[in-house]
Amino acid sequence: MNYTQTLEFLFSSMPTFQEKGVCAYKPGLERVTAFCRHLGNPQRNYFTIHVAGTNGKGSVSHMLASILQQAGYRTGLFTSPHLNDFRERVRVDGEMISKQKVVNFVDKHHDKMVELGLSFFEMTAALAFDYFAQCDCEVVVVETGLGGRLDATNIILPAVSVVTNVGLEHTDLLGDTVEKIAREKAGIIKKSIPIVLGEADEEYNAVFEEVAAANKSRVIYAEQNFRVDVHRHEGDKQYFEISRLRDGYKYCFTLDLAGDYQRHNVLTACAVADHLHEETPLTISRRAFIRGISNVVGETALRGRWQTLQSEPRVICDTGHNAHGLRYVAEQLKALQCKELYCVIGFAKDKNLDEILPMLPKNAHYIFTQAGIERAKDAEVLAALAAEAGLHGEVVREVPKALARAKELATTEDVIFVGGSTFVVAEVV
Repeated sequence: MNYTQTLEFLFSSMPTFQEKGVCAYKPGLERVTAFCRHLGNPQRNYFTIHVAGTNGKGSVSHMLASILQQAGYRTGLFTSPHLNDFRERVRVDGEMISKQKVVNFVDKHHDKMVELGLSFFEMTAALAFDYFAQCDCEVVVVETGLGGRLDATNIILPAVSVVTNVGLEHTDLLGDTVEKIAREKAGIIKKSIPIVLGEADEEYNAVFEEVAAANKSRVIYAEQNFRVDVHRHEGDKQYFEISRLRDGYKYCFTLDLAGDYQRHNVLTACAVADHLHEETPLTISRRAFIRGISNVVGETALRGRWQTLQSEPRVICDTGHNAHGLRYVAEQLKALQCKELYCVIGFAKDKNLDEILPMLPKNAHYIFTQAGIERAKDAEVLAALAAEAGLHGEVVREVPKALARAKELATTEDVIFVGGSTFVVAEVV
């Protein structure tokens, strides 16, 4: 098979949650455990950092990978979903896996994958683990796909586990309360291995404490160990002064990500890097930390996080797609200094729009659209629901045409926002 044929096999034979939703989800570790055993358990060949959470896990994973690269380690990064290219999911020192490596892996292990009935995500995780071993990675940052306890990535034994935060998401799969979802994410806690909790909350702290205690692990609360003293925007970057509370040690740096919500992710990354340096064989100098955190986009090619696509008019996109994440996005939208705000938005069918739509600014002009995937919410239906929430505008079904319409309406004093769904953002970046 060539690369195109390989991708056709993967996307047709192993439907993705990204495209199909719930019907593509196969919980449980039996299949991926058996397949990785077939591969020789490559995931045991390097240090790993396991990152879960409702929001921010992608940003934190990229921050940690950038820091580790600057510390001189050959670093693997496994994330999902991808925006434009399947290979975005698997990177070593910021470089995507080659097309030929994907083809070779599928050719070699095709029959075993079919025999085990792997899901798309299980295959992708195993491909990543195997590739990282081939590349002699020293440390690998692994982002969970969905949940934690039954996620295919949960076969690793990490140096530290990380949960960024917990909010309502995928309630049909993970549970209908924050506490139930937290229990699923707490499932990544391993015996005697600490977990860093990025954002503490009375709704779920006790869940992590209970699971950690059962595993004789400890919970490291990022916000109890680090504090943001100074935070300001500098164009498309943010300046931070952060204190380590146990000794007053100061970190000063400029982050090349512009979303306000990154202040939470920065504290999480600080706590993880500090733990790795202080309590594992990994060494992360102050210089490596600052260089890594200052150049996340440059080192790891992270995209879609409050990203400016053009100026005059300014076009911003963000992949926030659930109520917990969009709350931060909505606050930043409302604070924008512009004459008019145009919002090109679309959502997946499974999102709780009753909670999301009332958060969005009512003084914007909305262009309702839908990504070109099966999971996309119909744009006409979205417009009707939005009108009930006091959001008004027009419908342009195709995302590129919707953005073109916004640019047609906007002046240089206006701002255009594109978001609501990772899939919508993927069609404009």
